[in-house]
Amino acid sequence: MTTHRMMRLKRQITCILLSIFVFGLNAAPLDPRNVNPIEVGSALPETNLKDASGKEVSLKEALGGQKSVIIFYRGSWCPYCTKHLAAIGQHEQEILKKGYKIIAISPDKPAVIEDYAEQAAVNYTLYSDADMAAAKAFGLAFELDNATLQKLDSFDIDIEAASGKDHHMLPVPAVFVADEEGRISFRYYNPDYKERLSAEKLLEAIR
Repeated sequence: MTTHRMMRLKRQITCILLSIFVFGLNAAPLDPRNVNPIEVGSALPETNLKDASGKEVSLKEALGGQKSVIIFYRGSWCPYCTKHLAAIGQHEQEILKKGYKIIAISPDKPAVIEDYAEQAAVNYTLYSDADMAAAKAFGLAFELDNATLQKLDSFDIDIEAASGKDHHMLPVPAVFVADEEGRISFRYYNPDYKERLSAEKLLEAIR
């Protein structure tokens, strides 16, 4: 084999290995129990969101340098999520008085976010993460298996319509608390979507 062909073969192998590596980084587990959320003490990741109007903003811009409570939920189609958001909303003023900003993030596309924001009993800002970039950055993203997709379909839940995407991914529901410097001081996540952090426990975490 000539030197030129060897070099070309090495480049091809390098490209293949790099593609496999990148795919591995972007791949989401099929089991929500296998997610790996970022740890307490970590800096908030750099990622982008969209507001209800479809405008793209960075997470840093959304938080505005404030202490923050960041909620990840599955979507406005999920009754456990809407109940949890409403429960946090009932204590919103107390959280705000302590200097915290509250945002909630889901895979819902901006139009769905806008519709839900109009009817939801919360005043804090909802953001769209339809591409799941933020959920991946926080280590919360997982891919639904066929059995779960069929189960959702049996309840007339269309997550493709909700997100406008066909990635079939959701975030494990989670709550993060971060300081003014964007460093995580508290986290809660549970692969069992029926189990949520209570507003009382959240208030304990920020006191």
